[in-house]
Amino acid sequence: MISNQARPYIEASVPVLQAHGLAITQVFYNNMLSAHPNLRHLFNAGNQASGVQQQALAAAVFAYAANIDNPDALAPVVSRIVHKHASLGITKAHYPIVGEHLIGAIAEVLGEAATPELLAAWIEAYGALANVLIQEEDRLYAEKQIFAGDMMRVVVAKRVQESEEVVSFYLEKEGGGSPGGFLPGQYISVKVFLMEMGLSQMRQYSLSDSPEKDYWRISVKGERGDSISPDGMVSNWLHNHLESGDILDISPAYGDFTPDCASNEAIVLLSAGVGITPMLSALHSIAYIHPERRVIFAHAALHVDRHVHEHEVNELVKGMPNTQVHYFYDEFDADGDSLYAVQGPMTVASIWDLSLAEAQVYMCGPKGFMLMMRNQLMDMDVPLTSIHREIFGPDLLEDLM
Repeated sequence: MISNQARPYIEASVPVLQAHGLAITQVFYNNMLSAHPNLRHLFNAGNQASGVQQQALAAAVFAYAANIDNPDALAPVVSRIVHKHASLGITKAHYPIVGEHLIGAIAEVLGEAATPELLAAWIEAYGALANVLIQEEDRLYAEKQIFAGDMMRVVVAKRVQESEEVVSFYLEKEGGGSPGGFLPGQYISVKVFLMEMGLSQMRQYSLSDSPEKDYWRISVKGERGDSISPDGMVSNWLHNHLESGDILDISPAYGDFTPDCASNEAIVLLSAGVGITPMLSALHSIAYIHPERRVIFAHAALHVDRHVHEHEVNELVKGMPNTQVHYFYDEFDADGDSLYAVQGPMTVASIWDLSLAEAQVYMCGPKGFMLMMRNQLMDMDVPLTSIHREIFGPDLLEDLM
């Protein structure tokens, strides 16, 4: 909570942040990383270059200001941020640095409009938010019985080329066996050193198999990048350099997008592209725990050659009599495509029936896909509380703005 003295200044900041939020965050990142170049190892260089990270922070600051008295609305956002921070090894020592440069950026961009009272209010508000994040991150570290920033060394037990774009890496402890427990839907951070940049970078990848296996698996899509927007630099490094027998540094599993795989209730799993990975983990776990459960598994892809893990799903559901599978391909070959496939975008109406009225729906995929699915579900009167999306960045804050 913030004081009554600070609250009016924070509320008055909402239109200012809408107008100047991106400029403030650009100044913030530039100043902070110039003063603390070692922090470049923590921040996504691709997102910095493309501007996505600046947009995400601007959206977060605005959403916090707009919802300062609505903790229920902020709670899911805080939870996602906490898990992401823990996967990166953020410590309480980072918060004063961020706070100093964020307040400094507000003062620099707003100039005379940044009165002492306004800056004091934001110092208070930032401190309140930082305390919440620190406490929750400390709780996660304690649950994992690790210190912030601890990584695990694992061995690549196997590398499998799933498609032209996607490679799966099977990870084991150095002595063999699973690196630990996780919940379906969770992800790990993978840390690599990019020699040409002289920079360590971490990226998050969903675990794509079930916790019951004696390995962890990630399925990584290679992304084409360039010098202006170097998206996929870590994914491409993994594709080009990581082989069976190699050692990799990874985090424990984090993430609060965790489908309930033990329930007896119907569940709907929707995905597109490489977003299939957390859905596949959930499907594996349901097949192990409760294969009789009512499951709708629907996936969208450009065409069958871009559909990863198709045969794995098809084999898995042979032992799941109450599971229905639906594939939607933009490009369709009636003679060569899957038995479950139809042409065109995914439509909820084509897979829905009255037995799913109480079902929880989980989705993962590109922003446009998830927005389309959410709108269709809402048009069918599916409550928002039953719709769960795996997202990061500005999209997470859409419902708050």
